[in-house]
Amino acid sequence: RASAAIWLGFILMCLGMFMAILDIQVVATSLPSIQHALAISPDAISWIQTAYLIAEIVAIPLTGWLTRVLTLRWLIVTAITLFTLASIGCALSGDFTVLIGFRVLQGFAGGVLIPAVFSAVFLLFPVRQHPLATTLAGIMAVLAPTVGPVVGGWITQTYSWHWLFLINVAPGIMAAVATP
Repeated sequence: RASAAIWLGFILMCLGMFMAILDIQVVATSLPSIQHALAISPDAISWIQTAYLIAEIVAIPLTGWLTRVLTLRWLIVTAITLFTLASIGCALSGDFTVLIGFRVLQGFAGGVLIPAVFSAVFLLFPVRQHPLATTLAGIMAVLAPTVGPVVGGWITQTYSWHWLFLINVAPGIMAAVATP
């Protein structure tokens, strides 16, 4: 039976994965606001999402190797930390090129988190607890894109597009500090 500490660590990993998946949707909802604020051309605006998604796709197959190099624990902590720092960079971006650079870092870190969380199910839990852990991770993975558009629209209208990225900071710090 997995200990309470393992479950807590796993829930924090799921929180990191939730943030990475949610980020895709909240930003997509607010692209017009970002485009206007940074004076981005209509031809270039799609790169805000494309840069994130390409980096995420590159990271997914590297996760197994990165897990062996860093261990699952430190890979998760590194990915959540990188995602959080890149989120701060995105929020502070005053230029399209800088924003794209930080979106690439965010996407890579987020891409690592998704398969790492599902790998953790098999590495941290006994077989009889796999269904519960997989269900928890699955709910988080499905919930994020479901609530993302509403959350993104509300944040942008209530505050500003910068907060789309700053909402990642508090959970990111909490998960990076507590996961180990």
